[in-house]
Amino acid sequence: MITFLLRRFLTAIPVLLGVSILVFSMLHLTPGDPVQLMLSGGGGGGSGGSQGASAEAVEALRKELGFDRPIWEQYLTWMGNVLQGDLGRSIWSNQKVTEMIFAQIGSTIQLTLAGLGIAIILGIVLGIAAAMRPHSWFDTLTMGFASLGVSMPSFWLGLVLIYIFSLHFGWVPATGTGGVKRLILPAFTLGLEASAVIARLVRSSMLEIMRQEYITTARAKGLRETAVVTRHALRNAMIPVITIVGLQFGALLSGAVIIETVFARQGIGRLTITAINGKDFPLVQGIILLVASIYVVVNLLTDLLYGFLDPKIRYE
Repeated sequence: MITFLLRRFLTAIPVLLGVSILVFSMLHLTPGDPVQLMLSGGGGGGSGGSQGASAEAVEALRKELGFDRPIWEQYLTWMGNVLQGDLGRSIWSNQKVTEMIFAQIGSTIQLTLAGLGIAIILGIVLGIAAAMRPHSWFDTLTMGFASLGVSMPSFWLGLVLIYIFSLHFGWVPATGTGGVKRLILPAFTLGLEASAVIARLVRSSMLEIMRQEYITTARAKGLRETAVVTRHALRNAMIPVITIVGLQFGALLSGAVIIETVFARQGIGRLTITAINGKDFPLVQGIILLVASIYVVVNLLTDLLYGFLDPKIRYE
């Protein structure tokens, strides 16, 4: 087991290294002079564009960001700072990027986990129910719901839910952050598409598992159908589902950008939009690096969970 864990951790290291190189290169692959782009951004400086930036200001920012040094030296310095938890300072607010991110990330993680919880519960329940009644009206209705959930744009669904449950019925607040009521609509909007994907996969996995010989043997022993489903079929059917859940976490984390904008919530999504509009590259780099690292860590945890669910994976 220790060897399995160590091997998975070592596999994640080059992935994280590659992520850091891509995030660092993002600034240097931007067309034009990044310093001129930063000084011309509308993030709050009010400088009136790059024409209003003096040569001294351009040179000072270039030196502050280390652009006057070789690119390999810039990367090593930047990476060394990252390993110490220093992601630099925002161009426009002069705040530490780390502080700005951690001031907002709690709301985004809360929304992502709530959406993922809704997706898992709804997806597994509907998937199992559909698999227990294949080709019935309930199965058709469930798969129709799944297809609708996959094809429906999240921003459109969010606006529809706001109109129905906030403006028409007045049951929950439409926008803002804080409290469970303000979390219900954005979490459901975020989790609906993921629940549709999970439901379809659970159904197909369960249908395949229920045809296996050990399921027939369990039934022949006189076990109740609920015990056959929960103790024998569901555990084996969950292995491919865990892959989707891990991937969906990353998708929900990135999808929070749209949902936070639609529901006017605080979080990394709105902070990202503000940073991009203001051409605040250090802040954009910090956000992308953090989100990508979380995605890699979640996939690593998914791999480790495989080993606990299926011992054969550990030994292979």
